[in-house]
Amino acid sequence: MKGPVPITRPEPAGNANYSIAIGYLRAAIIVVVVAVHSVLAYCSFAPLQILFGTRSGLWRAYPIVDGQRWAGFDPIVGFTDPFGMPLMFFLSGLFVWNSLQRKGIARFGRDRATRLGLPFAVAVAFLAPAAYYPMYLATASGPTLKTFLRQWFSLGEWPSGPAWFIWILLAFDCLAAGFFVMMPKWADRPSRWYSRLFSSPARFFWTLTAVSGIAYVPMVLAFGPSRWTACGPFMFQTSRLPHYAVWFFAGLFTGAYGIHRGVIAPDGALGQNWLRWLGWASAAYGVLVVVTHPAIRSTAPPWWELVAAIAWVLSCTSTTLWVLAMFLRFVGTRVRVMDCLCENAYGIYLLHYLFVIWLQYSLLRAPLAGLAKGSIVFLGALALSWASVAALRRVPGVAHII
Repeated sequence: MKGPVPITRPEPAGNANYSIAIGYLRAAIIVVVVAVHSVLAYCSFAPLQILFGTRSGLWRAYPIVDGQRWAGFDPIVGFTDPFGMPLMFFLSGLFVWNSLQRKGIARFGRDRATRLGLPFAVAVAFLAPAAYYPMYLATASGPTLKTFLRQWFSLGEWPSGPAWFIWILLAFDCLAAGFFVMMPKWADRPSRWYSRLFSSPARFFWTLTAVSGIAYVPMVLAFGPSRWTACGPFMFQTSRLPHYAVWFFAGLFTGAYGIHRGVIAPDGALGQNWLRWLGWASAAYGVLVVVTHPAIRSTAPPWWELVAAIAWVLSCTSTTLWVLAMFLRFVGTRVRVMDCLCENAYGIYLLHYLFVIWLQYSLLRAPLAGLAKGSIVFLGALALSWASVAALRRVPGVAHII
């Protein structure tokens, strides 16, 4: 992420505004996104069959459902669900304040419009319909491209696939720019309380847990955990939008304080205590698995939903800090393949869904187990999107965008 986008090219090792650990983490989380989307069709909890355009909206999350399943994919998806997107928003916000100070409002706005707005428009207009077309081929009787496009334009919304993250990121950037206009010197005079917050991982954890809990718990109790809101191509998870805003601005404030000091310092307390954070993350996720187990939830009283929501927030925060701790502790030297991944990761995020769905569709009738299919889709989608982005970035002007 360069600035607030999902990934950036590696900076020179001496750049005070770059962290190898954070840069590689940004690339790694994109790979996790590709993996999760690749195996959804083969999870045991995937629906048996979904028709294109049904009101439930499940077809947007499960464009292809395969009869071959492997339960081993379930914990992978379940474990990444609480922290994956919040971590992406946190990482996206880390360099926003520095970018605003360095570029100013006008240049920052032009840069965000180019690097976020333009890719979002391309994704909505071309990539999303091309990605969902295999689902129509798999479920419609006598499918043709013409009838697919007719139904696509009659949906009443314009599904954007994973690109929903990009427009929300652009909206958060606009809010950050407004904050910068009102208080341009805010980060130059951090208060004692602010300094204490970012110097202690424990204080950071409990503060972030409390604030994100306030943002998430009332929303999930009101709207449920899986509802989506859509206005044309602008889609978002209804209950999680304020939660994502908290994580984005947590990243902004952390970055404004300094990426080489405080909670994300390479040699700081967070990285040194990675094993302790692993314990907390494991315990929190274990609690989440227990309280959300269908057998328990089906007989639980109504207030149990509050317990489940709090457990989700705790799992989100503890796992995010553990992942940060792991990269801060063990990633400090450059690896050529990771540098290449960093350069192409934003483009991989934009393109991967197209390859994921087409590969899942092509394997529907293959006599393979769910584990084999999920592995083939993941490796194939990652390789194809990586190679495609590397080729596209040779086109003049494209490298500036992705």
